[in-house]
Order: sequence, then structure tokens, then C-alpha cells
Amino acid sequence: MKSPSNLLRKLSRKLFADVDTQASFIEALVQPRPLHPCILWMRSPPQASTFGVQPPLDWQPDFVERLDLEAEPGRHPWHDQGFFYCLDFSSVFAASVVLGVREKPALVLDVCAAPGGKSLFVWRALAPRLLLCNETIGKRVGMLVGNLKRCSVQPVGVLNLDPEAVAQVASQVADLVIVDAPCTGQSLLAKGKAVPGCFHPVTINQNANRQKRILANAAAVVAPGGFLAYMTCAFSPQENEQVLGWFLRQFPQFQAQPVPHLQAYQSHLSDLPCYRMWPQLGLGAGAFTALLKNTTLGDALTWHQETLLQLCRWQSENGEM
Repeated sequence: MKSPSNLLRKLSRKLFADVDTQASFIEALVQPRPLHPCILWMRSPPQASTFGVQPPLDWQPDFVERLDLEAEPGRHPWHDQGFFYCLDFSSVFAASVVLGVREKPALVLDVCAAPGGKSLFVWRALAPRLLLCNETIGKRVGMLVGNLKRCSVQPVGVLNLDPEAVAQVASQVADLVIVDAPCTGQSLLAKGKAVPGCFHPVTINQNANRQKRILANAAAVVAPGGFLAYMTCAFSPQENEQVLGWFLRQFPQFQAQPVPHLQAYQSHLSDLPCYRMWPQLGLGAGAFTALLKNTTLGDALTWHQETLLQLCRWQSENGEM
């Protein structure tokens, strides 16, 4: 077992009062164990699946399956044919917060979309009339477009804009906005990946500030009565509960919404309804998620939605997605 850094030890004490829980959290990061592969079924396969499947959790959507450890779904031909998408179960957990949206959304915007897993989950779960995916980093747009095409997602539009520009072109138009916020990526350690500097206070503070800027712009896109889903794959409270608290103080028209199927995962670090999957549970690498509602009265700008829908249809028909 690798020796944990002093910064990791300090974070574990901040997260958990119990010494044993601190130890199990640290062990999950410095000596990661294999996690069950997880797939998101995008459409029915041509024949019965031969994958070995783990028993589903009570909140797990029926189009998601956790597979046996030895499964290699990425090598299966159905993967390349777009019948399913591979993703970490923590991503399923985080994205499942959108199941708290009871009415079918007309327009969904994913602000930080690449590589596309959260967008695909929402498209499969909620079947919006239009899915709009934005990715600020140009070199990541190609993988996003590739995954959307492979999984036959339509109608969909892809943007390559800064969140501030997105807020200007799509103000008050989306019934649901997803912000899978850039973060320190601390949970990647539970997958056996190196993430240098992810526990350093400067790095954490930089990411928290970046998240605040993105969320502030995302708030402008949410239609009256619409929802904002905020999620990260970090553990530090500064990037999660504290950012959530800041956002609700700055934008009091938004209210954090209880999500009943995630109640067992309520964060012990906040009184607000927000949810954590910890790596020591052995289900996934780890995630934070929360669902917020814009309580402002009024209607979405449906004419703007129609314009975007026509644009996305044109893109799809002309192969320019």
C-alpha cells in the first residue's frame, strides 16, 4: 500500500470524524480495487446480452447495468455499433439526479458535455425534444460528436463556446441545464490514475472559482421553472457543498431540491439536499450531485427553443453535427 500524502490525510479528517472511515477512504484512493464495468443501454441489442450482470441497486435505472468484473464491454462489437455506452457507475449516480425532474423537458443543455456520458444518460432517461451539448475545450469536441453519432442521438446540437457566450445566445431557454463541473478530479485516484496536485489548496481553490463562474452563466440559461443539475467527481467540500452554498446565496431564485431515490446518499457535510457516492463503498470512483430549481415565475422562451431545434435538425441532415 502506498503511503498517503499529508494533504490526503488532512482531507480525510475534514471529511470524516470516524478514524476507521478515514482509513477506508484513504485506502480506496491509494490502493484502488477493480470497479465493476457499467454500461448505459442506448437501444435494444439484436439478441439477448451474454454479459454477466450484478444485481441492480433499488434506484438504478433499468437501462443501466453493472457487469461482472471480468467483462470487457468496450471490446464488444455492440459498443462500436452504439447499442451501449460505457461509463463509471459514479457517473450514473451523479446523472441520476435528473430523475428528480418529473416533467419531460423540451430542451436540455449540457454545458460541459465531453465526452458525453451525462448527455447520453439524460437523452435516454428523459427523451427531451432537443439536446444541446456544449464543450469549451476544442480538442474534446471531436470525441463528444463521435459518441453522440455512434449512439444515434437526434436531434442534437453541439456548441464549442465559453459558458458566458452560451448564456448570451441561450438565455432563459433550457428546461434542464447540466453542469458536470471541471474539478480537481480527485476520484480518478480510485480508478488507479495519477492526478498530481489534486489535493493542493491552490488547485482546489482555482477549480472552485472556475465552477462558480460556470454555474453563474448556467443560471442565466435556465428557464423559469426549469432545473439546474450540478455535479463533480471531486471530494473536497470547497468544490462541492461550499460552491452549492455560494450559488444559492448569489442566486436566491434557485432552490435545492430533494431527490428521494438518493436520500440514502445525503451528504453529511451539508443540511442542503445534495448527495455523495464515496469510493470506499466499492460502487464507483466517487461523485457529488445536486438538483436546483429556478423558482422564477414565467415561461421558457419557446420561440428560441424552436430556432435551436431547426438549427440542430439542419446540422443532422447535412452531417455537420
